[in-house]
Amino acid sequence: MRLRRVLESLTLVLFASIAAVRGLQNSAGVLEPPLDGDHRRFQWRGVDVAYTEAGEPSDPTLVLLHGINAAGSSGEFREVFADLAADYHVVAPDLPGFGCSDRPPLRYSATFYEEFVAAFLSEFDEPQVLASSLTGAYVVKTARRDPDLVADLTLVCPTAVAGPEPPKTALRELLRAPVVGELIHGVLVSKPSIRYFNSDHGYYGADQPSTAWEDYEWQTGHQPNARHAVASFVAGFLNADASLGATLADLNQAGVKTTLVWGREAEITPLAEGRALAEEADCRLVVIDDTKLLPHVEFPDAVVSVLRGGQLAPESAAEERAG
Repeated sequence: MRLRRVLESLTLVLFASIAAVRGLQNSAGVLEPPLDGDHRRFQWRGVDVAYTEAGEPSDPTLVLLHGINAAGSSGEFREVFADLAADYHVVAPDLPGFGCSDRPPLRYSATFYEEFVAAFLSEFDEPQVLASSLTGAYVVKTARRDPDLVADLTLVCPTAVAGPEPPKTALRELLRAPVVGELIHGVLVSKPSIRYFNSDHGYYGADQPSTAWEDYEWQTGHQPNARHAVASFVAGFLNADASLGATLADLNQAGVKTTLVWGREAEITPLAEGRALAEEADCRLVVIDDTKLLPHVEFPDAVVSVLRGGQLAPESAAEERAG
């Protein structure tokens, strides 16, 4: 009798949890694009990819590729997008599986994103590229195969590894599962979890990010099928098979110049990695003080200045090494 009551209680808790998670998904509503500009769609392999563009089409094209995390989107570039549009034809997609793009229930992989990056960049005539974190590795691998695809690269705290090695199939399938996966993903994209990641890993400033932005991250994390790309990310299947230093060195020899932008306080990808990468690849390294993974949010003027080829204000950043 006691066991029966325990099982009945657990069943009630489970169904209540599922109802709560699905209720949150329903309350999230339709996600609006995070950037102001012309909102367009790009069709690729049956996936409807959302992107925003601004600026004069006759200006040099600059493609902005956001990093991957449980609440990733092109809104990562919200503080620099408008300023860059004054000088560039600026284009910022939401990667497949994120933001306002389709989120098909696929088993996402690094190869999938590398092939998307190649297809999207090929829509433009040798664009400049600004990419962050893991997506930087996808761009580097893509450009190595075809150096004529891009004009130059600016990479913010790039990394080839953001999950376990080797990847964990059981973990991915657990997160993809209809009931248990939904519950676990609901915890990953809860407001306490988002706030923890932002304060512990993402941002250095105590006032970053705004409550409005955390609300947007919560909303994008609760869109239908949001857990599938995140499952592959958390389980290590989005790790890029690349030696960034050697690949960037090859690109340098091919005439594709790279600038690395690093937050001095970054912990997931510490500055020591940036220094080693710049040394191996013989490329420019710019270090921005008092910021972690997202200097383009915390010090947008400094990052815009880097892209424009200017010098940095000494109170906000220091140019560490020029290749």
